[in-house]
Amino acid sequence: MQRREHHEKVLMQRNYSFIFFKFPKVKKQATTLMGTQESNPNFYQLSPAPKIGCEVRGIDLKKDVSKEVIAAIKRDVTKHRLLIFKDQGIVSGDRHVEIAKWFAEPDSTFYKHPKSPHPDVFRVSNDRSEGCTNVGRTGWHIDGSFQEAPFSYALYHMVGVPSYGPTVFAPLNEIVEELPREKRIRWERLYMASDRRSGPIHPLIYSHPLTKKKVLCFHLGMTESFIWDYKTPQQRQTSEDETYSILREIHHEFVKDNKARQYAHEWKVGDFIISDNQSVGHEAAPETQLPRSQVGLRVLHRVTTLGHCPPVKEYDYRKELGIE
Repeated sequence: MQRREHHEKVLMQRNYSFIFFKFPKVKKQATTLMGTQESNPNFYQLSPAPKIGCEVRGIDLKKDVSKEVIAAIKRDVTKHRLLIFKDQGIVSGDRHVEIAKWFAEPDSTFYKHPKSPHPDVFRVSNDRSEGCTNVGRTGWHIDGSFQEAPFSYALYHMVGVPSYGPTVFAPLNEIVEELPREKRIRWERLYMASDRRSGPIHPLIYSHPLTKKKVLCFHLGMTESFIWDYKTPQQRQTSEDETYSILREIHHEFVKDNKARQYAHEWKVGDFIISDNQSVGHEAAPETQLPRSQVGLRVLHRVTTLGHCPPVKEYDYRKELGIE
């Protein structure tokens, strides 16, 4: 416990064109009680968000969405990694889970708050009577690093929008590709051990299951230790001091150059975000826990979906980096 608190103490401090898609015409379907997306023009609009992802307009996620549009959204999440759907109003817990099922079955490993609108919706807040507090405040991470296969997607919807309190995102492939060569070699040799006793051992750098781009499996607040050269004769577990040093080293790559790689999303009413969890690191800014009396009530609903692929390196890093 002391080790984890020691890690968190430092790592919790934050050193913080439109594209139109059209699809083949389909026969107009009968309108359901929720409405149908088929009655609207079959396109939506993408505009680049700062640093990563796209904002999406021209679609109402509360209505039925055709299979063609769902397929396009899935392609765009893979391509852009973060889709920020604007002007969605309030999406119910049931509908939130339905949207998540476009990608995979929900994976609910987290605490169930009494006010959650659905068993698969994780409800977080700056008021413990309204949701779980201090969520995402233990450092940069992806969700589900403690499982055999990390969550594949994370879907966020802010139903209570505070005056301030961003969620901060960063692209993982760019973090890896921009590492100095010697640091890249060191990170390629590292494997993370979760602070969960039954947690698996994962490579720090691995191949994204769909794009095959290099990404990170990490959680700066939930790592017990690292292992050098896992499953080789040179295998060695890091000491507490060494673990702490590596965590700080990873943290630095996310905050360096005046947070050049960070995108701080300022939530607006109606925002609904779909994130490729294994492509995008994130953390909750310290301001997300400012008191309700100062910034208003913050209530975020999140659904994560089942991962199917344990992290593996699908490349020979020694060959890529010219190591004899």
